[in-house]
Amino acid sequence: MNFLLILAQTSKVPGHFDHTQVDYGTRYVLEALDQIWQQATVLTPLQAVLAISFGIIPLMYGWRIYKVLTVIGLGLLGLYAGMWVGAQFEKVLLGSVIGAALLVILALPLMRWAVSVLGAIAGGVLAAGIWHACNLPQQFVWAGALIGVVGGGMISFIVFKLSVMLFTSFAGASLVLIGVFALIYRYETFVQDPPTTHLNQLYYDNHWFLPVLLVVSTLLGIILQLRFLRGSKDWSV
Repeated sequence: MNFLLILAQTSKVPGHFDHTQVDYGTRYVLEALDQIWQQATVLTPLQAVLAISFGIIPLMYGWRIYKVLTVIGLGLLGLYAGMWVGAQFEKVLLGSVIGAALLVILALPLMRWAVSVLGAIAGGVLAAGIWHACNLPQQFVWAGALIGVVGGGMISFIVFKLSVMLFTSFAGASLVLIGVFALIYRYETFVQDPPTTHLNQLYYDNHWFLPVLLVVSTLLGIILQLRFLRGSKDWSV
């Protein structure tokens, strides 16, 4: 999919959080939710179906291909980190290439640590989402995220398989949800007559909506992977 085109179109997407009028959430959390909505609503039907299809694989069978997913995840992390560092020296392309290549190379010999990093990221996002959904003091949402980072990172050194299932299910659930949002949005906007905005209202009027869907989908993925793992003859990690 054309990510440059997607990014260019996000400013045209209707519906966004008014960061000055809400009584929950911090500016950073609300802007993150805004970006998720914008990215979902600019996908074409084909891109949405591809997102769902590719998301189902790690959601249900992530433990079978966790090494590949770990390398890809670390590569993307290095890509964005390299872009940020490169931007400081006006060398965005060079920084992104070096960052991605460096973390991909390190991910192979340091697989357990790589899984720990991805598990920490997944745990942090999920914990911050739960904090936000429960409408706890939003100025301390970072504390909820920190708890998730520590917990998600430590799991890999205690129950490695669970850490693998955590980050793969989280990644798969994220892709599936974005794809489903895109299809529903396009149906409501371009198929229904007159157009409706039910999904938009659910997303923006209920701060628990996305976090609950993401947490439930991730847990469902973990449960499914556990069931499939029990039926597997062996899995050497």
